[in-house]
Formats: sequence, structure tokens, C-alpha cells
Amino acid sequence: MASPTITLVTAAPNPAVNGQSVTLTATVIPVGAGTPTGTVTFVVSGGPTLTGTLSGGTASVTASGLTVGTHIVTATYNGDANFTPSTGTTAVVVIQASTTTSVTSAPDPSTLGQPVTFTATVAPVAPGAGVPTGTVTFTISGSGGGTFTQSLSGGMATLTLSTLGVGVHTVVAVYSGDATFLPSTGTDTHTVNPGPAATTTTLMSSVNPSVFGQPVTFTATVMPNAPATGVPTGTVTFVISGSGGGSSTQPLSGGTATFTTSGLGTGSHTVTANYSGDTNFAASSSATLTQLVNLAVSRTSISSHPNPALAGTEIDFVAFVEALPPGDGTPTGTVTFTLTDGAVIEAEVPVDPFGFAFVTVGLAAGEWDVSAVYSGDANFGASGVSEYTQTVTDAQVATTA
Repeated sequence: MASPTITLVTAAPNPAVNGQSVTLTATVIPVGAGTPTGTVTFVVSGGPTLTGTLSGGTASVTASGLTVGTHIVTATYNGDANFTPSTGTTAVVVIQASTTTSVTSAPDPSTLGQPVTFTATVAPVAPGAGVPTGTVTFTISGSGGGTFTQSLSGGMATLTLSTLGVGVHTVVAVYSGDATFLPSTGTDTHTVNPGPAATTTTLMSSVNPSVFGQPVTFTATVMPNAPATGVPTGTVTFVISGSGGGSSTQPLSGGTATFTTSGLGTGSHTVTANYSGDTNFAASSSATLTQLVNLAVSRTSISSHPNPALAGTEIDFVAFVEALPPGDGTPTGTVTFTLTDGAVIEAEVPVDPFGFAFVTVGLAAGEWDVSAVYSGDANFGASGVSEYTQTVTDAQVATTA
């Protein structure tokens, strides 16, 4: 006849922490002589069902993945030919695992206005295991700091700021904990060094509108933004659109840079001044300035040779076209000569590279009204002269005299 048994069950460690494996041991005690053999079935509430084989009256199994809380363990000895089944119970308590929180910043140190990324890493303390979830609250002291809550992902939370002021900032990262992991706190310091101070660049023109050929001086003034003080150094690049424009880089002196040009074509030009920055001052660009270049005023004069002249002889008429200050340069285009004394003689001739236009004609005797009208071109306005008289005498009268 089979002897009765008593089954005792224990768990170690107990309590366990989240992620820690628990060893369950059943000891089967015979009521009488002999040693029970066979198997023991362990049923863990909210956990696995495991089977262990008796050896020397004991059987052990390992339970892993137990969640936080209390788990009832029932160990059932299944009996053998000489011993009857029996059951024992115990309770396993699984508590939240402890964590550590570390916080770093990069780059460290940073410069004023530079984005800085803070990273909090939350890890379980052994023998706890797993990946914590929840949130981390970053508290950053000093100017531009504050309190910011970020979610964990893969055990990490990040925060990026570009608002921190110059100096040393204390950084505290507090992990909130979750159902399986306890809260923890990490600290760090972050240093922000002074960076280049912001600047403002303003641009002015010496004359606007100007006329073609007139020298125009562009002046850029670079000033540090308050509360920064000092005199920026470096260079300014002037960029001018349109005909005769381009770019020119000029050095700063006393916080100003100038560029003078007289080569701008007529029309509208956009002008900007770009400050390069230096060790202490940040780069900046001016607002766009519109420079208007108008047609230069021209003046046309006329002369002839000979005057008076004999009828039938060739007479050279010369028109000279020039720019009136402040305009400059040599006009191009044509001059139309008109000679009138009852009859009308008209001739259109080009202006040469020196501003002269020539026409040679023979005229009948009389008082000829002569005009010379310049047509104008892309850079110079039209002009003319009409109060000029050419005297032509009859050859016979001249001989008799």
C-alpha cells in the first residue's frame, strides 16, 4: 500500500525584483520510510506551469518573466508506485526593480546660441532586467533653462535646447518610474561659453537716385546688438545686381566699410552688404537697398568751318556731344543736322568714340539756320542746339568786293 506524502514548496529569492528569475523548490516528505520519486508540477498564478523531476526527494525549476505583484505557487507531487500525491503552496512576491538614471549633454561645453542635446539613460539595477518606460523630467537651471518632460524610448529620453545663457547650468533628470521600475534621478552640469555677439548691418548710398557715370559710394555700418559692445572687424561684401554691378569685398575700419563705383548702368539695382563676422561678432546682412540710376544729361554744341563761306565751297559742320556733371562718360548714338534757308538739308550721322559728329556740305548763298539734335542712347538723354547761323556769300559778290 502506497505511503502518504507531504509536499513543501519554497521560492528564492523572495521577494524578487522585476526581471529576476525565481527558483522554485519542492520537497516531498514521505510519511514513513523510503524516498519518493517521480515528478512535481509547479503552477504559478499569472505565470508559467513547469515540471521538475525529483532527485533525493526534491525538485527545482526556474520561473522567469514574472510580473510585479504576488504570485501563488502550487507544487503538486504526482506520486509514484510507493507514495501518494500531495500538494504544497507558497507565494512569490515580485517588486519593482530599482533603476539608475544618467544624464549627459552634447556638445559640452557649447557656445551661446548653439543647440545642445541632453540625453537621459534609464537602466535597471541588477538583478532587475528589462527596458524601463515612462517619462523623464529635465530641470535645467539658469538663463534659458526650465522644466521639460520627455518620453522614454528604448530606455532613453532626449531634449534639445538652443536658448541657454552663458554660464554653468545644473541639469537634473528625474525618471518617473512605471509599473515595473522604480523612479531614479541623475544629475550633470553643462557649460555655455560666450559666443560671437549678434550684429546688425545697415547700408546707405551717397546719392540715390544717381545718373549714369556719377560716382556712388555705398557705406555699410556694422554694430553689435545690445547688450554686447565693441567694434566689429572683418570684411563686408557688397553685392550689386544689374549692368555694371557685381560683388566687392572691402575691409571694415571703425565698424564701417565703403565701396565706390561709377560704372552702374541705368535702371534699378538691388544692393546688399554682407558682414563676414569675426571671433567676437556674428555675421549679418543688411536689408536690400534699391539704387536707381537715371539717364545722364547731355549737352550738344555746334560749330562750322569756314563761316562765312563762299557759295559752293565745302563747309564742315561739327557737333560735339558731352555729358553734363555729375554724369560722366561718352554718349553714343546719332546727331541729326538740319540746315534751312528756304531749302531744307538734313543729315543723320553717328557720334564717334570721342563724342563728335561730322557732316560736310556745299551750300547756296544765304543765311542758313543750322540745328544739331542728339538722339540719346541707353545712358544719356537727348539734347540739341538750334540757334546757329551759317553765312554763305555769293562767289561773284565776293570777287567784286
